[in-house]
Amino acid sequence: MLEQFQRGDMTFTWLNGGVTHMDGGAMFGVVPKPLWSKKYPCNEQNQVELRTDPILLQVEGRNILIDTGIGNRKFTDKQMRNFGIFEEAKLEESLQHLGLTCRDIDTVLMTHMHFDHASGLARYNEVGELVPTFENATVIVQETEWEELLHPNIRSRSTYFEMNWKPIRHQVETYEDVYEVVEGIRLIHTGGHSAGHAILKIDRKGEHIVHMADLMPTHAHQNALWVLAFDDYPMDSIAMKQEHLLPAIKQNAWFLFYHDYKYRALKLDENGSVIGSLERQRK
Repeated sequence: MLEQFQRGDMTFTWLNGGVTHMDGGAMFGVVPKPLWSKKYPCNEQNQVELRTDPILLQVEGRNILIDTGIGNRKFTDKQMRNFGIFEEAKLEESLQHLGLTCRDIDTVLMTHMHFDHASGLARYNEVGELVPTFENATVIVQETEWEELLHPNIRSRSTYFEMNWKPIRHQVETYEDVYEVVEGIRLIHTGGHSAGHAILKIDRKGEHIVHMADLMPTHAHQNALWVLAFDDYPMDSIAMKQEHLLPAIKQNAWFLFYHDYKYRALKLDENGSVIGSLERQRK
């Protein structure tokens, strides 16, 4: 069963992009475990469950995908253990439930190009070659993010896998500050988590919806100071959360999640309490 969320003329569907289990300390940075573990559970290895489920946005006859999951056959056995990957993507099966195929995706919006968001961009074909997963899609990437993955530094080369971006480079369109894919639906460059990180903001026909991507990867990260050890520019993450989070709450906006183990979408009040939600149906 795929969870769907209908707002105005927009339908959001979460596809199965696979799951990781990452170190809880890294996911919550300087926040002590006695604090974060009250809000987000961990296993005996101190790992927290992080879905990597792309969000399919259908509007005006368009099939728009937000990020792409961890793909299939992209990781060594060691990486599978280290990243706690117990389930790889089932994107094609998810799309089949909707009467769609990968060819029906016309736009892919990338919040950033880290491996847990971009590994689904390319797949292995029948003869073992890497080819675009969404062959008819334009892939939208912030220009700083694209330049950094082309020329990674000693830190970023461990997450910008060539196998994810080389097969699709001819499909890529970059932007500087804002990319509006459909009226009122915009990718906005924030930086913070990575230099080219972006969030998705929707202000359309009276609906207000925000996908904070990895500035607020889970519902437990709503505190502006709770940022990831993975963030390249943590002070920028804090500043962007302050700029976008509280105004969205005051607008009565819905927040969408790609990583959260529990929530697909939720609405918060100004005290941080959940006042509306769509929960993931766990098997």
